[in-house]
Amino acid sequence: MPAVLPDGDLAPADGSLPATALAGLGERPLGFYVHVPFCTVRCGYCDFNTYTAVELGGAGSGAVSRATYADQAIAEIRLARRVLGEADVPVETVFFGGGTPTLLPATDLARILAAIREEFGLVAGAEVTTEANPDSLTPESLATLREGGLTRLSLGMQSAVPHVLKTLDRSHDPVRVPAVVEWARAAGFEQLSLDLIYGTPGESLADWSASVEAALACEPDHLSAYSLIVEEGTALARRVRRGELPAPCEDDLADKYLLADERLTAAGLRWYEVSNWATGPEARCRHNVLYWTGADWWGVGPGAHSHVGGVRWWNVKHPTAYAARLGAGVSPAQAREELGEEDRRVERVLLELRLATGLPLDVLDDPVLAQRPVADGLAVIDGDRLALTRRGRLLADAVVRDLLP
Repeated sequence: MPAVLPDGDLAPADGSLPATALAGLGERPLGFYVHVPFCTVRCGYCDFNTYTAVELGGAGSGAVSRATYADQAIAEIRLARRVLGEADVPVETVFFGGGTPTLLPATDLARILAAIREEFGLVAGAEVTTEANPDSLTPESLATLREGGLTRLSLGMQSAVPHVLKTLDRSHDPVRVPAVVEWARAAGFEQLSLDLIYGTPGESLADWSASVEAALACEPDHLSAYSLIVEEGTALARRVRRGELPAPCEDDLADKYLLADERLTAAGLRWYEVSNWATGPEARCRHNVLYWTGADWWGVGPGAHSHVGGVRWWNVKHPTAYAARLGAGVSPAQAREELGEEDRRVERVLLELRLATGLPLDVLDDPVLAQRPVADGLAVIDGDRLALTRRGRLLADAVVRDLLP
């Protein structure tokens, strides 16, 4: 969850939504994102809305801590039920993100999930994911999570090379990753995903190759590979600005993406979004697909974003302010915006173009706009859809600029 929130109109204190947003409730999939803002250390590249214990200070009136957070998240889930009314809208996906959600006791994550089930219900076969760092899990905690209803683990591997992890300020030992994977399988997790980052300063192509091969050796159902982005305001950005570390090189990033795509495809994982591969449709992250296709979701937690029926809102950023609002019986929503038809069309171009299924041509102002990326070999027209080629995935932003002149 990014640390910088956008501008918007002031959100109502009771969190109520316009009737237009509620009109189609239940016709679109509904998911819950639960932001857990705690980390043991702050990674130098991360600009997410996360806090260490030192940054949050001591517990007190209105304070957020690991001990109190589950109750506050549950309070917002109950607020969501009141805001969305009595419509029958069972939840299709739940995603615990952060931060490091597994810094909370496993029983607390299970309690939060139970509150969602109690207030809304879960569809049969609902996908329930938690992100986790390898050093925040044990066989016992994984067993408790699985018994509590979680079905999918997204493990922050990032790299298998110690010096790369050190540059990223990651604290785990890479040899722990295969052990955690084994524990998760033994606990009965139905889906396992690994996250990798490429383009870290000092990472060679051989380093990246070793990380990809180490990830594949774990036989994941899903893998995400993201290029390192040097975000302003982070410790990494300051180190790059001072010349202590080189900035990521676009050619190097392209080489590493192509290597990953080649190796993953050969191993039986297929891309379904520019940065995501899965062994089959059943292994795709349904929660992220929900985001990419404009469905509804409620974001719980400090700084979390929500979207229902074309209305998007975001909570106050700081955990103390979040806790204080809930304690006072007030919605934690800070601001919101209503998306017009053009806003939603532009977002469809930005997001759906990145999917292997492609962008429907009728979303474009003029289908002729598709001819340039096709002529440049960056996309193909498949029936009534425009889909990126392998080279087009490397230049997806440029294709978007062609489609949104």
